Amino acid sequence: MPGPGSGPAAARGGEGAQLPGFLAKLAPRAEAARRVAALPQPVVFTNGVFDVLHRGHVVYLARARDLGASLVVALNTDASARRLGKGPDRPLNNEQDRAAVIAALESVSLVTWFDEDTPLELIGELRPAVLVKGGDYDMAKLPEAALVQGWGGRALAIPFVDGYSTTGLVRRIRQER
Repeated sequence: MPGPGSGPAAARGGEGAQLPGFLAKLAPRAEAARRVAALPQPVVFTNGVFDVLHRGHVVYLARARDLGASLVVALNTDASARRLGKGPDRPLNNEQDRAAVIAALESVSLVTWFDEDTPLELIGELRPAVLVKGGDYDMAKLPEAALVQGWGGRALAIPFVDGYSTTGLVRRIRQER
């Protein structure tokens, strides 16, 4: 006899379906510090919008994870992402959906959010051992890097994977309509 969480509704993700285990990686801001402290150390921290996930994102996140025992990804809330000026209709995916996709990645240990323009305050709350940024950030100029280095942590920039950007991808999709 099939039990709860089985059958056609469960297969479709409908009523009675068990939620995927990776959703346990989602941590509301109020719980994030406690949850990060319980992760295997050292903890690596990165942040971003991660609106439309592509190869560049997943390679970057895997490289970041290789720098420690756990990877925490802090997502810009929808309001924070809109303030970045990527376009009036961005992000295309809402913060809950973006978080679920990021949490599903093997390289990611925990996902949380920040509503500020930068994750400086959140980094101070979580106290990661390693801060990672993508691309050509000048880590010497970032307040977040100085904060992490202040407690003995490291701050590194991981180069972008050439040819991949969400903005470019969205532009190509819109041109092909």
